[in-house]
Amino acid sequence: MGWVLAEALTALAAAGGTAVVQAAGTDAWAGFRARVAKWFSRGDTGREQVALERLDRAAAALEATGPGEVERVRAGQEASWQTLFELLLEGLDGEEQQRAADELRDLLAGFVGGRAAAVGPAAVAVAGDIDIHAETGGAAAWQMGNVQIGHPPSGSVGPAGAPADPHQPGRSSG
Repeated sequence: MGWVLAEALTALAAAGGTAVVQAAGTDAWAGFRARVAKWFSRGDTGREQVALERLDRAAAALEATGPGEVERVRAGQEASWQTLFELLLEGLDGEEQQRAADELRDLLAGFVGGRAAAVGPAAVAVAGDIDIHAETGGAAAWQMGNVQIGHPPSGSVGPAGAPADPHQPGRSSG
């Protein structure tokens, strides 16, 4: 597997892990959970059941987390799910790998309850605010490229058709 392809699959797997954690406990969880399990199954109902059980355990762990452990548990779950996505993708060959990657991209793009609005090779488009921080000597980062900061053109419309707030890009004044 080429370096660029491996990097793209790693980014896609990371987006998958993040989406699982973001979806858990939301209204979108049931549908998202079913789609993720089906993706992992690759047509095998036994593997689908294993994925459903694993997803349920992840959601339960996230729900049972105490206030002082939230970030640690979320990070652990994201990493675990990233690894699971990576292992499945790496275990597939050629066309099957490409098909699975495309299906995962579509699954993540359709996830409205989380913040991942679109996923592409080595990229995730995010709708909403991002809060990235590290605790206990950890490190946190977000890489951005080609970012343009400025006021939207006059007449821009914010969420739900409200006029955009020129003092807070991306936010409505209503």
